[in-house]
Amino acid sequence: MAESERAQRFRGGDARRGETEHERLDRNLEELTGELRVVVTGVQVLFAFLLIVPFNSGFAHIGAFERTVYLVTLLLAALSAVCTIAPSAQHRWLFRHDDKRHLVFSSNRVVIAGMAFLALAMCGCMLLVTTKLFGVGAGVLTAGLGSIPFLALWFAIPMRRAAALGREQRRDG
Repeated sequence: MAESERAQRFRGGDARRGETEHERLDRNLEELTGELRVVVTGVQVLFAFLLIVPFNSGFAHIGAFERTVYLVTLLLAALSAVCTIAPSAQHRWLFRHDDKRHLVFSSNRVVIAGMAFLALAMCGCMLLVTTKLFGVGAGVLTAGLGSIPFLALWFAIPMRRAAALGREQRRDG
């Protein structure tokens, strides 16, 4: 293959992997859907758990603070479900419209938002349960300390690595 043909073939693709832009987008969408199989199940279990909590007889004995935490946590879990299921819904609407690039990039952003909502909902669950068991102070402390792994592993470390890779690409490019 001549060098100009090779450059044309990989424009927008990934020459290191030997794939065209369409092949890369197909791979990216497949990777995203594989990841979402794991995430969506967890989101649905959390949301289902939160939906049944008010029907537990002990729920009637919680205070205003716990009710507020519950409602906010339920809404965060719902937003997480909306965001993590959205790529499938968007794919159905955009199917056969040759708009995979938009689908992959917009889905990535929506899923990241969904992961943020999920992290907040999980911290809300820790706050709710710990507050019920040990009081507001212990609940706030547990939720605060419990948020650190989410912040570090789901956001700070990947964002730091992405920034370093971006600097590296700009330097090499």
